[in-house]
Amino acid sequence: MFDEHGLPRGAELDEAALPALYHFVYCSRAADGVDDAEVGRIVESAQRYNLAHGITGVLVFGSGVFFQWIEGPAAQIQKLIASLHGDSRHYDIVTLSQSEEERERLYPNWDMEKVEAEDIRLVLQDALESAEDKNNVAALTRILKQLDSGPLDSLGRS
Repeated sequence: MFDEHGLPRGAELDEAALPALYHFVYCSRAADGVDDAEVGRIVESAQRYNLAHGITGVLVFGSGVFFQWIEGPAAQIQKLIASLHGDSRHYDIVTLSQSEEERERLYPNWDMEKVEAEDIRLVLQDALESAEDKNNVAALTRILKQLDSGPLDSLGRS
């Protein structure tokens, strides 16, 4: 039926036609006062910005933790990364993955979609196990501790 990339089996891909996409995956902790309503405003703003700049992605939010995958043209993603690092609505930003490659978009129709956090814990634990940077290890440990402090739909801080 479909292969692992969601393409019909047997479909021929013209490798030369695939766009060079940059992706950036990170997690962070929400600042005090960031609630579901604020996250809704973040998503609405991101949808407008991303549509205008060829960026797609997904945002997961729960227990005061953000997890986001964004993809698009390298120059636009680099600008967005700089903006994310300057955004006071979150901290303890940990880069989980970033690279540029020729491939299909993972979220071709999502300018930015918020997805409910069912259990981001496994993704973050995997990231912690492979993290080499001591700052990332410390930030991931704090984020996991925050997740362990309550249900994923709570915004409790520790």
